[in-house]
Amino acid sequence: MAIFLSADSKVLVQGITGSEGTKHTRRMVASGTQVVGGVNPRKAGSDVDGIPVFATVAEARDQTGADVTVVFVPPAFAKGAVVEAIDARIPLAVVITEGIPVHDSAWFWAYSQQQGGSTRILGPNCPGLISPGRSNAGIIPASIAPNPGRIGLVSKSGTLTYQMMYELRDFGFSTAIGIGGDPVIGTTHIDALEAFEADPETDAIVMIGEIGGDAEERAADFIARSVSKPVVGYVAGFTAPEGKTMGHAGAIVSGSSGTAAAKQEALEAAGVQVGRTPSATAALMREIMSSRTASSL
Repeated sequence: MAIFLSADSKVLVQGITGSEGTKHTRRMVASGTQVVGGVNPRKAGSDVDGIPVFATVAEARDQTGADVTVVFVPPAFAKGAVVEAIDARIPLAVVITEGIPVHDSAWFWAYSQQQGGSTRILGPNCPGLISPGRSNAGIIPASIAPNPGRIGLVSKSGTLTYQMMYELRDFGFSTAIGIGGDPVIGTTHIDALEAFEADPETDAIVMIGEIGGDAEERAADFIARSVSKPVVGYVAGFTAPEGKTMGHAGAIVSGSSGTAAAKQEALEAAGVQVGRTPSATAALMREIMSSRTASSL
């Protein structure tokens, strides 16, 4: 199985006619994704490689049965694009756009909750998600780990998502999810952990976090209470200087709050093995998966 995204998912691309939208639509299609339409009100009635372009998300949903949308819309227009997806009651909106004002992200997340939470928001500022061999919604290169497997991966960082997929490509993944590193995001570590715990075809989970905020500490508490599967973790930023934003807008440390060491301590207290580097983290998961394989022989 896979979480949030399956072979049956029907995907829209908002901003399909832009350079990034077109490029990544072609990559998604090449990896087997059912991209059923695009949205651009100024180019409605045209197509991209035979994929029809619609004026609105609601029209596209009605015509295609789409249940996922990937947002490639500039920051100034991203709020409106996500609201349109929410109003159309698309179950999953993958917001790739970087640089969306925090106020806008907070507003459309709150709006989604006011509308009953029928639209799961992934991101913003995320690479999307991939269920290898099934579907790919976003910008994750499918060639990194093309074969499905039994590891679930959730990460704040896009590039660390790619690295972990590469390091564990011989085992494969049920689903790999990049949740984004902004201060306000729609889908959290906990959301993914809960879904992976419930997925019968995910045997173990890799969780990648980073300095700043308390998301990893809250995830550690959830793991201690609600996750029975083995989890290994990595926290980016052990050498980051105090009080300075590092890369992601949410990655800022103040005093002892949000440090990599504090997050490592919380995760290890919950039974999570934490690697000091991405490769060390992959090695921990490799040991778990190899022992499970050996015990099944």
